[in-house]
Amino acid sequence: MAYIILNKNNFFNNLDIIANRTKSVDKIALVLKDNAYGHGLLEMASMAHEYGIKKAVVRTSDEAQRVENYFEYILALADIPTTKSDKIRYTINDLTSIEKFPKGTKVELKMDTGMHRNGIYECELEEAFLRIKNAELVLEGIFTHHGSADELTSEWFWQKKNFGKIKEKAQKLSLEFGFKTLRFHSSNSAALLRESNFDEDMARVGIAAYGCLELPDALSTREFKPILSLYAKKLSQRTLHEGSRVGYGGEGVLMQESVVSNYDFGYGDGFLRICAQNGYKTPQDAPLVGRISMDNSSFISTQEELLIFDDARVMASYAKTISYEVLTSLKAHLKRVVI
Repeated sequence: MAYIILNKNNFFNNLDIIANRTKSVDKIALVLKDNAYGHGLLEMASMAHEYGIKKAVVRTSDEAQRVENYFEYILALADIPTTKSDKIRYTINDLTSIEKFPKGTKVELKMDTGMHRNGIYECELEEAFLRIKNAELVLEGIFTHHGSADELTSEWFWQKKNFGKIKEKAQKLSLEFGFKTLRFHSSNSAALLRESNFDEDMARVGIAAYGCLELPDALSTREFKPILSLYAKKLSQRTLHEGSRVGYGGEGVLMQESVVSNYDFGYGDGFLRICAQNGYKTPQDAPLVGRISMDNSSFISTQEELLIFDDARVMASYAKTISYEVLTSLKAHLKRVVI
């Protein structure tokens, strides 16, 4: 079966760069949601723990519980707790959700500073504190998310300014309502690299840690290295003459006699079908021939094991999408091997 290689040296290289920006490993919160961006939840949690990362960000309560032994602090972005844990904090994304959290739940309040996706408005902040207090929840943090930090526009600046106002107001409300000192954070991967003097309590870092961050040239950091490579194993091989048609619909037409091999990686494993329409080639220039099938795909190659890609950004360019979609499309059943 097709399998994934995870390069620990590249991962640690990326974390070194990030730690230099945050000024402390303790301020790195590794985003592990959606199976660690397709890299493997437990594999990445284990390596992060080895490096010394103590904070993680996940999507669900289930993910949080699965990595609980690896971290001291875990933030779940979009779920209601099913069990209590001193390590796990849950996100309040909307005023109306506050009463859904069990009494005593550790929570962090998300603010909408301009992205208009999740979070409450600044004008709702005092009401949120009152509801949290009445629901007997434990408020520990306030955070927001930048929607355009990876683009050279003004949004990053005014979202940062908006969050600064919220910080001041929240600190006063925290004293008024009897909450402890709050944790404040807003930086994702791109926002962290925009900062010249990072001073928040932590940064929620995802795609940069996985080495597939894409930024305008003025912001680009080329030192980051992709850590995921995908290999497929040969199922069969045949020599076909010029004009032979390969795969469903016979869309793969050979321009000359070629050795065509079929490999065990298809759209059922996460190979985006649109790649076939845009002339996909592997890093070693083996051309994809014909449509991608559910469980396999054909290439002009004789290799027993074929490197399908080692940089999700390159595959994303063929699929006319972003590296996030390529990576999170990789199915959990694929074996992941750390080297």
